[in-house]
Amino acid sequence: MKIVMPGGTGQVGTMLDRALSAAGHEVVVLTRQPRRPQDVAWDGVSLGPWAEVVDGADVVVNLAGRSVSCRYTPENLRAMMDSRVGSTRVVGEAIASARRPPKVWLQMSTATIYAHRFDAADDEATGVIGGTESGVPDYWAYSVEIAKNWERTQAEAATPDTRKVALRAAMVMSPDRGGVFDVLSRLVRLGLGGPVAGGAQYVSWIHEDDFVRAVEFLIAREDVEGAVNLAAPGPLPQREFMRVLRGAWGVPVGLPASRWMAEVGAVALRSDTELLLKSRRVVAGRLADAGFEFRWPGWERAAGDLVRGARAARGRVGRPGVRVSGGRGWLRGSPRP
Repeated sequence: MKIVMPGGTGQVGTMLDRALSAAGHEVVVLTRQPRRPQDVAWDGVSLGPWAEVVDGADVVVNLAGRSVSCRYTPENLRAMMDSRVGSTRVVGEAIASARRPPKVWLQMSTATIYAHRFDAADDEATGVIGGTESGVPDYWAYSVEIAKNWERTQAEAATPDTRKVALRAAMVMSPDRGGVFDVLSRLVRLGLGGPVAGGAQYVSWIHEDDFVRAVEFLIAREDVEGAVNLAAPGPLPQREFMRVLRGAWGVPVGLPASRWMAEVGAVALRSDTELLLKSRRVVAGRLADAGFEFRWPGWERAAGDLVRGARAARGRVGRPGVRVSGGRGWLRGSPRP
């Protein structure tokens, strides 16, 4: 299959590119800075020669958008909005103008679209969309608006011959350098992996293996469209999540951090406390209903596997090898449910 990935040079894109290429698929990455033969230049804003690679492709997986690993200043929030909405709009235009449009368009979204809550898990059918919660910073509502506009732009694209799926992804856990697992692991090894602001806020996550398998599953399942949560069945309170991660690394103690300490740390890391403090209790209702089975449903086993992968990667030169999907993904001849 020919799979086109706009914005496929980040952590998630690199992971998908690695796995799908290893499975024998032709992966074309749209990027502002092409470096490899399979990279094609685009600006993420306007139609250009890059649209030719969309014409005749089987799948588009759009991952484009400014990284959320930054301070949430008004300028950065606007850049997040513009980069996500603009790139989604132009991908839709490329698909609409194709003589042979792709069969499916998977569009990255985010589990941040759901409300900050502790009382119940959010699935696609009963989940509470955020933006109106009390007692949280006002700019958290803007993050929800980004996600809503991101999804709305895809939904409104005039692509009648292309099935559309919005991937409401939780934090993707991979041992690759620079990802969220790598950052959390460094905090643990420094003795700083304790509860933040009490640690009652929920952490939703998904193992890299299951993320790739879910993407493969959704490509193959022609009966699934619309918003789909990509999150493991076992979201945990942050204090428990970090306790398990400390255990996987063999670190017995992690210093707790108050809210103001988290603010100071976020400034130092040029990040934002929403990533630490917002309670995301998200589960994958539609995937489960469609028959998808997680290989890594619980955090304890998943954390152990990821730590082993991170330790193995330290002993190798270059990037970690292909770890995902185990050669048995939904595009590799497995029976579909």
